[in-house]
Amino acid sequence: MAKQLNVALIGNPNTGKTSVFNQLTGLNQQVGNYPGITVEKKEGICKLERGVKAHILDLPGTYSLNASSLDENVVIELLLNKNDKDFPDVAVVVSDVENLKRNLLLFTQIKDLGIPTILAINMADRMKRKAISLDIEAMEQRLETRIALISSRKNQGIDTLKKLITEYKHLPTAPCVNASVIAPEYFDRLRKAFPNQDLYKLWLVITQDVNFGKVERKQMDTLATFKTESESNLKRLQQKETIIRYKFINEVLRDTQTIDVANAKDLRTRLDRVLTHKVWGYVIFFAILMLIFQVIYDWSSYPMDFIDESFASLSQWVKNTLPEGALTNLLAEGIIAGLGGIVIFIPQIAFLFLFISVLEESGYMSRVVFLMDRVMRRFGLSGKSVVPLVSGTACAIPAIMATRNIESWKERLITILVTPFTTCSARLPVYLIIISLVIPDEKFLFFNLQGLTLMLLYLIGFGTAIGSAWILNKILKIKSKSFFVIEMPNYKLPLFKNVAINVIEKTRSFVVDAGKIILAISIVLWVLASFGPNEKFSNAEAIVTEQYNVEQARIANDSAFAKTIPGGADVANIPMTLEERVASYKLEHSFIGYMGKFIEPAVRPLGYDWKIGIALITSFAAREVFVGTLATIYSVGDAEEETIKNRMAGEVNPVLGTPQFNFASGISLLLFYAFAMQCMSTLAIVKRETNSWKWPMLQLGVMSGFAYVVALIAYQILK
Repeated sequence: MAKQLNVALIGNPNTGKTSVFNQLTGLNQQVGNYPGITVEKKEGICKLERGVKAHILDLPGTYSLNASSLDENVVIELLLNKNDKDFPDVAVVVSDVENLKRNLLLFTQIKDLGIPTILAINMADRMKRKAISLDIEAMEQRLETRIALISSRKNQGIDTLKKLITEYKHLPTAPCVNASVIAPEYFDRLRKAFPNQDLYKLWLVITQDVNFGKVERKQMDTLATFKTESESNLKRLQQKETIIRYKFINEVLRDTQTIDVANAKDLRTRLDRVLTHKVWGYVIFFAILMLIFQVIYDWSSYPMDFIDESFASLSQWVKNTLPEGALTNLLAEGIIAGLGGIVIFIPQIAFLFLFISVLEESGYMSRVVFLMDRVMRRFGLSGKSVVPLVSGTACAIPAIMATRNIESWKERLITILVTPFTTCSARLPVYLIIISLVIPDEKFLFFNLQGLTLMLLYLIGFGTAIGSAWILNKILKIKSKSFFVIEMPNYKLPLFKNVAINVIEKTRSFVVDAGKIILAISIVLWVLASFGPNEKFSNAEAIVTEQYNVEQARIANDSAFAKTIPGGADVANIPMTLEERVASYKLEHSFIGYMGKFIEPAVRPLGYDWKIGIALITSFAAREVFVGTLATIYSVGDAEEETIKNRMAGEVNPVLGTPQFNFASGISLLLFYAFAMQCMSTLAIVKRETNSWKWPMLQLGVMSGFAYVVALIAYQILK
């Protein structure tokens, strides 16, 4: 059986490392998190010559082995621990042909670890335009390695890279630079204290907050002594190391690289003047966002409607085809409905990540992050937080997934926690129907009052997210290094393969990981609504049929007679079929119905009754379930939304005798849904991104508590 090689792809951000990874692995890759941390782990399989398979690990981007973030620590810890199952047999350092000087700093550090190292110089297709020429043979001799000149965009040189990976055993492992010359006496003492250890690896352990798999526990005290006694000099020694490395790199490039600056074509500078302008930069950015989300809304509506109708038809087909019984109902109303609740998010996720990928691939997203950092940092956020916050207007799920490129854990966590305040498309069905009931369809000046209310809800959501971020930044005692370092990559046309793989991976990640939790809770909700604790539920058909027959007889004798039926509607005004009455009676006496009755004392101060209480519970699955739940409670069946509005408009508060949905209760409900965490799929994603139930449960409690208090105050003032 052929041996499987471990290959680590390492490089600075924006060197095309992910493109190289995609060329090597295609769709034969998977994405997960490193054990115990939230840094994304991408790995895949590449078939090499002679039947050899390579396990390719795409490590997080890093500028050097002097770590300043959690993801950079991942790189160092892997390279220092030979006992790790992913420890590389060979490292491939991916560099950018236009930034070789900076990229080679990382290369010389990795080579000093004694790991067979290949230098892959990417973006070779830009050499002619940038008037760059390289003496590859001379560079290989000076760096004591093998070099693959590649273009991941045009799939050039990839076969050469695969060949070099296969022949990794012939690569020299001698270091490029002797780091010990920065402090000979210090390194001599280190060598004597640890005679069997590699000096440069020990140096990295001393200067970085990382683990070293080969250092025994009893040796850690000695290592700590070296750390402590030289703590004041560590930064100075690191700077000296960097200086001697760049001195070596400058000598190598002076002899092997030629750049004709006069003939280099540079469109980048002219574009940057406009796109990062202190005024026009913001105007262009928001214009692009408006265009993107309008397109997302238009494009996703068609597949989402198709998915919704398809799952509804499938559910109905199952009911009509399979024998009646609990198993059929579970399949039709629980499992299929739950799967539909997962799949219906796919168009929004796919389209959003399509556009984000295009912006990232083109190099524009780095300009946006640079532009917004000055504003967002005042509130404890990063410039990179603007992407999740804005994309949250479509759906919080992909928005939270988009926080992965925020280096600071504290800034990333704050962004994850506040993003659900942004008004997502799932809130729109609730907003639209409540606004139509409680806000007059009139104009103020040139603006429609209902439209102004909807816009105000969006502004309130975004404002609350920013305000919450400021508060969290003050109270969260999380030590997290926060350095805003952003590289402005060259503008380029997006590579279709990279965009496609990114969209597929992000979508698959949601369906597989969050989907399992969504489906499970959907089934639980179905069980709670489909079974009851006593005879009122089990004998519902007989009880309602008897009441129905008595009512019909009395109505026939007295046309003025009207009696309120179990579902809460007036027979004289709104006739209901027997089947609708049975369904309504069952729902009232189901487990979830009793839950609604149980929480009614808590929601009544907000202006709600037990029916709205049930809708609050069921809409935990997804906010838009609110309307569907009320449709079921009011026994509307498959009627159109207008019928739902009429039923909701005619609903009377039994205590006050006033319309249930009035201005006070309507505003209260709008504010509750603006602030409450009523979306289990979002909680599932937060759990996945934070690797803990602590943060999503805290998010659920704080947001729902805040929503309750705001809704309570609003109702008590307005009633």
